[in-house]
Amino acid sequence: MTATMAPDIRDLHTPEAAIRRFAQLVRTGEVDPPTGEPRLGIDLGTANIVVSVVDARDRPVAGGWLHSTVVRDGVVVDWAGATSAVRRLTGDVEARLGHHFTSASVSIPPGISEGDIRVFRNVAGAAGLDVAEVVDEPVAAARALGITDGCVIDIGHGTTGVSILAGGEVLSSVDEATGGHHMTLVLAGAYGIGYDEAEAMKKDPARRDDVVGVIRPTLEKMATIAQAALRGHDVPMVYLVGGSSSFPNAPDVFAARLGRPVVRPVEPLFVTPLGIPFSPAVVTGSTRGSRQPERNR
Repeated sequence: MTATMAPDIRDLHTPEAAIRRFAQLVRTGEVDPPTGEPRLGIDLGTANIVVSVVDARDRPVAGGWLHSTVVRDGVVVDWAGATSAVRRLTGDVEARLGHHFTSASVSIPPGISEGDIRVFRNVAGAAGLDVAEVVDEPVAAARALGITDGCVIDIGHGTTGVSILAGGEVLSSVDEATGGHHMTLVLAGAYGIGYDEAEAMKKDPARRDDVVGVIRPTLEKMATIAQAALRGHDVPMVYLVGGSSSFPNAPDVFAARLGRPVVRPVEPLFVTPLGIPFSPAVVTGSTRGSRQPERNR
């Protein structure tokens, strides 16, 4: 068990501090001793699978991730790969924590079909875990951010998800198949290179200036998706999360299109995974089995 001295709870009293600590735990493999029973979350993303562990106070305890292509446009396309990855990551955090998990919360992109939701559930089940809760990705992000009002836009590798919250309830959720994958395709076409080379270029900080201008139209398309989802809703703030929102010009592109303040929290890739196992009381009306929001695809 790789353990560290648990940060004083005062050190994690803000969402930003908790998100930053969770990112550090994932990257280093460190573990913070939990207070109370730890809870497990699973994020089956298009580019990465992330597992998160929080304690009874919703403080980050541990995490793990690996690159994966088992999900495409919100659909599990590699059942065996997804199950194997969840088993591997869960076993790793169990070994580091010295704790065996029998259940987990699972995130899903908003707007997917009930059949696809069952597949996400079944992946966890095949990995030996009961499903404690199924959480929309933007709702998980809202929990980690500690918000009950506003709009959460989650830009993943395959999709852009938009959820609108008011008074702690989810009013609507929209998901469209535009994300980091499409940025990579645009880069590959613009520079006449292969997909893998374009993906590496996109992630290389030294090539950032070569990337941001080329991918701007893709960001603007994502912002247009959000603009349509926001039509008729007066939201005070927009929160931008997901790994593909990390580019320096992303908040400005969305703010210009939406005409609203746009906040991108620290470590946007890890916001959604952290919130998956959070206590559901933070955002009501957002869990499966409760009142369902209007959904579009």
